[in-house]
Amino acid sequence: MTFARWILALGAALTVSGCVDMRSGSSWQAAVDSQAAQLGYRNWIVIAEASFPAHSRSGVRQLSAAVEVPEALDYVLQALERTENVRPQVYLTRELRSVENDFAPGIDELRERLRTSLHGHEATELDQQSLLTLLEDANRSFDVLVIRTQTALPYSSVFLELKPGYWDAESESRLRERIEHERMQKLVRPFP
Repeated sequence: MTFARWILALGAALTVSGCVDMRSGSSWQAAVDSQAAQLGYRNWIVIAEASFPAHSRSGVRQLSAAVEVPEALDYVLQALERTENVRPQVYLTRELRSVENDFAPGIDELRERLRTSLHGHEATELDQQSLLTLLEDANRSFDVLVIRTQTALPYSSVFLELKPGYWDAESESRLRERIEHERMQKLVRPFP
């Protein structure tokens, strides 16, 4: 097999498996732009710290970004805002709040930079193991994009669960109530 064919075969295998590792400067941003337009409701994006485990499952796409978590988060949230069809439910690890700067120098600064990078999105805190369990469960049926950054601080990964951008929980609740009301009206017909 020639070298060129080997390279083409390797590229095809990586594309089919859904696991892509982009290492050059802005190529991760181009991949995020492309994938943000494709991802939808119930997909996940993880902006991961440097030691986040690599996944071999199909449906998990992995990118390497030569930036820190706050910069990657900032870029991803802006990309999602441009799509308008999804909005992120942001999760931070509960442990992040308790990590002390004495044991992880730079963690206080990272927390402040994360707050700025959230663009006003409220974050829900869950312990990291619960988030990993949710992620694993979601990956059984839905795609997950993992962006591994250069951040070397514990519990600094940010998890984004994608929700519909044009339909919120209140609208869904009102719809379900209306459907149930209509169903009950059909069951209880007036007696002639």
